[in-house]
Amino acid sequence: MGKYKDMSQKAVYYLSARQILLLAFASALIAVGTVACLSNFGGVFQLKNSNVALAEDGPKGISEPSAVTDEQNSIEVYKTLSPGVAFISTTSYTQDFWGDTEEGRGTGSGSVIDAQGHILTNNHVIEGAQKLTVSFGGERVYPATVVGRDPDTDLAVIKIEPPREGLTIVPFGDSDRLSVGQKVLAIGNPFGLDRTLTTGIISGLQRPIRARANRGESQGRLIEGAIQTDASINPGNSGGPLLDKYGKMIGINSQILSPAGGSVGVGFAIPVSIAKRVIPQLLQYGEVRRPNLGSSLYSVSQLREQGIALPIQEGLLVRRAGGSAARAGIRGLSQDSSGDVVLGDIITAIDGQQMKDLDDVYRLLDKHQIGDTVQVEVFRDNSKIMIPVKLLSSQQTQTQTRPAGR
Repeated sequence: MGKYKDMSQKAVYYLSARQILLLAFASALIAVGTVACLSNFGGVFQLKNSNVALAEDGPKGISEPSAVTDEQNSIEVYKTLSPGVAFISTTSYTQDFWGDTEEGRGTGSGSVIDAQGHILTNNHVIEGAQKLTVSFGGERVYPATVVGRDPDTDLAVIKIEPPREGLTIVPFGDSDRLSVGQKVLAIGNPFGLDRTLTTGIISGLQRPIRARANRGESQGRLIEGAIQTDASINPGNSGGPLLDKYGKMIGINSQILSPAGGSVGVGFAIPVSIAKRVIPQLLQYGEVRRPNLGSSLYSVSQLREQGIALPIQEGLLVRRAGGSAARAGIRGLSQDSSGDVVLGDIITAIDGQQMKDLDDVYRLLDKHQIGDTVQVEVFRDNSKIMIPVKLLSSQQTQTQTRPAGR
């Protein structure tokens, strides 16, 4: 059990050796927890400060769906849009214990989003790749480079040099006006099978899925509002478009829920509305710049379930303070002169909103801009205090040093 010590009339909470071991073990368990199985399967609006224009007009070659049979509609959508679906191949190199180089290969899908050769895909498709190539059927292969990626939404943009004959652009649709039961079509490259079409319906809306955790975080950011579909999605489909019957992209196929690793009719696509917000920053900065606390945080309730006794029931334990939080004076775990581990701060609320898990933090930060100041309530020394925190981006905190004495 943890214990309090009275030092100059100030209560200090120490962690026992058993709790420290439990904390390390529990942190590892929390880090691997996810909502869904993330498989590495593998008008026009003008972007600010960019000459890139992304198409939203409906593609030519697709009849009014109500005027043709469902079969004919599927044929027309595939024939019109499949030339714009990219087959992405990745190569990575690692060294084994003996110093020998091992080559890893992966495949995924993507959608051409403009005439300049930008291709939208999933971040997990290209993550860790040292070499990227793209093909659109046939033998011609294009080398590709990474323009930008956002692990928090599992989206990325890569680029090829467009051929003289041009590229087929997959136009954007509206993912904010969808209905369960609506017909959808998925085009991708499952198991390396070039540009495969599967069809189905929207099985559910507003599903929460989780991106992979960034380094130093216990779990990935929650992606709100994912589209659930029964259109077959398998390894290799990731990054490909989920289309409506008009041939417009309404989602980016990203995850499957599968006990055995194959398709069981429960797939998830990231709404294209998220891509519309992310792409401009990926093209301009190569990343998405959003406010963050920059600290390692763990849910108190989850830690208590693992047998770690803490002085309060709910909140977020600050294991390591960094970024915006550290600059504001928020404290993580530390050691005293005797080598004992001392509990730092536990965040209980931000701007009056209770903080029970990381998802609460993400939701609040999504409502703020870089430079905003939030009021963070923390439990410290057996009492609660309020600390104003100016929200910085991860890029800002990487270039600024931590104040002395904190």
